[in-house]
Amino acid sequence: MFFRLVCITFLAAALAFVYPCQRARAELVGHGGIVHAIAISPNGRFALSASFDYSLILWDLAGQTKIRRFVEHNGAVNDVAFLPDGRRAVSASDDGTVRLWDLTAGTLQHTFQGHVGRVASIAVSSDGRFAASGGWDNTIRLWDLQNLSLARTLRGHDNNVNAVAFAANGAALLSGGYDGSLRHWNLADGKVLRIIQGNGFAINSVLFARDSRRIISAGVDETIRIWDIQKGIELKRLEGHEGAIMDLDLSPDGRWVASVGVDQLIQLWDIGTGGRVAYLRSDSSPLWSVAFHPDGNRLLTGGMDETVRLWNIRAGGEITPAHGPAAAAGVAAENSGERGARLFRACRACHTLMSDGGNKAGPTLHGLFGRRIGSMPGYSYSDVMKRSAIIWDEASIDALFDQGPDKFVPGSKMPLQRMPNAKDRADLIDYLKRVTAK
Repeated sequence: MFFRLVCITFLAAALAFVYPCQRARAELVGHGGIVHAIAISPNGRFALSASFDYSLILWDLAGQTKIRRFVEHNGAVNDVAFLPDGRRAVSASDDGTVRLWDLTAGTLQHTFQGHVGRVASIAVSSDGRFAASGGWDNTIRLWDLQNLSLARTLRGHDNNVNAVAFAANGAALLSGGYDGSLRHWNLADGKVLRIIQGNGFAINSVLFARDSRRIISAGVDETIRIWDIQKGIELKRLEGHEGAIMDLDLSPDGRWVASVGVDQLIQLWDIGTGGRVAYLRSDSSPLWSVAFHPDGNRLLTGGMDETVRLWNIRAGGEITPAHGPAAAAGVAAENSGERGARLFRACRACHTLMSDGGNKAGPTLHGLFGRRIGSMPGYSYSDVMKRSAIIWDEASIDALFDQGPDKFVPGSKMPLQRMPNAKDRADLIDYLKRVTAK
């Protein structure tokens, strides 16, 4: 895939006030793929972002700086949630696992296994006792975060489960799926309290309103729907997006819901009246994730431009960016017009080039030529890569892209990607020899 770091301009308007037209500058740069999800710590000091690049990044929001990267997942990371203590978090991944992290120590505390295939969503109960995960094996798994065990498996969806959310009291769970249905679960016995069939279109995000009597859903049909969960009837339909809605979040006071989608729009809605409160547009990037800051005045968004952006939604003011030298250098190189640099864009989701770029889903390529495969310090390689005696040079890199990783190093976790054209491989290798030299 080709993902380019771009600058996004937001335009905003509100019913009661008008935001000035300004250039986005609050950019947390560090991922090498779509930012699938964002979570903010209960005290508002930190954010966690989850990405296609197999990693999580913990951010200091005050300084807009990266604290650390977590790269133990073996697939794209699709969702993330803080525990109420703010010191731990859980994540869900394409690798079929749910992982519990100690953010203070910077370590993986536990790996929960049970899903078969992609785990699309994760939520944590208000008391921090349980996490719920929705998977593409059509199940919801309830994980005991104290005993580090599987507490219950919920079955009933006919297809992928894309979204889960706990009720405020932790006694009930809401799920939404590709089959277009919403299910309200009693967690004490694992039984379904109510099924809302919806309109048959896939659901991507679900929320409980603060009163736990109303629920909110959104998906590919471009609408946000507010339901009475007891009666199973639709109360309001909010229309304004022009494409699939990817994520929702509820404001801390419960009055507003924020929605983002592939149409590059951020919209804020009053869930009581159904009226639109604010409207912001991204000029460049489809949006996949949104999160309210606990102060209720700011939003974080993430999307296909690989960047987390922080906005003051009331004042519309800019916040100073935190660009690293490696990110700036990488963008400059890839925009140079050189053919090899353009070809490398498909690799940037997983690899950096510069000495200070660090590891992403794959290890940094700085100093690549002459390095033994599986030997970059600080990167979690698969066992087959650690045991390999291959040395990276022109011939081995050419063979990697000619044969594909699955044949060149069977058992590698490198995404399947071939470059059949010999001229393309030669241009890419020539570029890498120059830009990765120590």
